Amino acid sequence: MARSEVLDLFHAAVRQWFADAFDAPTRPQQLGWPAIARGESTLILAPTGSGKTLAAFLWCLNRLMFEPAPPLEQRCRVLYVSPLKALAVDVERNLRAPLVGIGNVARAAGASVNVPEIAIRTGDTPAIERARFGREAADILITTPESLFLLLTSNARERLTSIDTVIIDEIHALVPGKRGAHLEGARRDEAIAQAGHSGRRRD
Repeated sequence: MARSEVLDLFHAAVRQWFADAFDAPTRPQQLGWPAIARGESTLILAPTGSGKTLAAFLWCLNRLMFEPAPPLEQRCRVLYVSPLKALAVDVERNLRAPLVGIGNVARAAGASVNVPEIAIRTGDTPAIERARFGREAADILITTPESLFLLLTSNARERLTSIDTVIIDEIHALVPGKRGAHLEGARRDEAIAQAGHSGRRRD
């Protein structure tokens, strides 16, 4: 799909915000967005600064902001896993700009828009914030492999059964070691939780 066409996948407010903020989609965005929009598992391999994070998140924001909101108990739909706590915080901060910008464009055009809530769960997350997620899950959860593993062994795991998109950053740094084992354990625990939720087993 040509760079001039790939933005046609998105809501008009998303297209306008992107056109105002950037000259054109990068190569990873051009190639990644069609596959992501089709719901396919997508690996994006590209240098730092090539727009990989926005490639992963923009379609998620498009859905969360312009599709009907689900019931509160099914609110958490996007999971972002980072190998570094600092990177997780940076991603949360960097998501604020598109959320605000797209929201402003949509409201100026008279379009209905939902503003997704973002939660961070790391070893530094205060207890009050952890408890809040257990009661009222955010739309997007940003976490680390270790914190995800612990989350899936807590009462808050029920808040994750509605997740439909998982974004793993720096996957090459996770897979070979213990953190990759945490991620695999989390994947299997979530599969078991989903199977129990739906009444069938999935391996």
